Amino acid sequence: MALLAAALCLALARAAASQTTSAPSANPEAAPLAGANSGDPAALVLAGDRYAAGSGQARSPKQLAEEYRQAALWYRKAAEQGSVAGQLRLAALYRDGRGVARDMEQAAAWYRKAAEQGDADAQATLGVLYSMGQGVPKSDVEAYFWLDLAATAKGQNQQKYTANRQMIGAHITADELEAVQDRVAEWLAVHPRANGAE
Repeated sequence: MALLAAALCLALARAAASQTTSAPSANPEAAPLAGANSGDPAALVLAGDRYAAGSGQARSPKQLAEEYRQAALWYRKAAEQGSVAGQLRLAALYRDGRGVARDMEQAAAWYRKAAEQGDADAQATLGVLYSMGQGVPKSDVEAYFWLDLAATAKGQNQQKYTANRQMIGAHITADELEAVQDRVAEWLAVHPRANGAE
């Protein structure tokens, strides 16, 4: 009997150990946050990602809202330090109203910060926002500028950005086009591209 009890205890201990090493934590706070707490931008984004992803289990709307609110706090910390990833994720939360009130002006502001650092996806998104007047004044000239910058980046979306730029280009004058092309050339001369080598 004692042997059976010992074997059962050993089996339970092994099962518990395998669950703790292979199953994700049910609580995003259980993750090591030392890097995030020290202010490392990549770790801050990772902490936000853990909250946004949750535990992989079904969440109530209240739990989901709280986890996105926590994700937004971590993303903001990274974004304020200039992290493009943090800026993009925070912009998306504002765009979708997850964890924060839906605010297209805030979304556009965070996309602009990432776009100004050379991120082609942010540049294209900002161009689309200008073309629709969402969070920014409607301006085909500004839309063309940001879409043209995005279209200069090599990558899987380059053709899409080029097509979007061409559609917007039909709405601006030849003089506006020339001025935008000069701005793009000046911008590219002094700004690095975050994802231009894809």
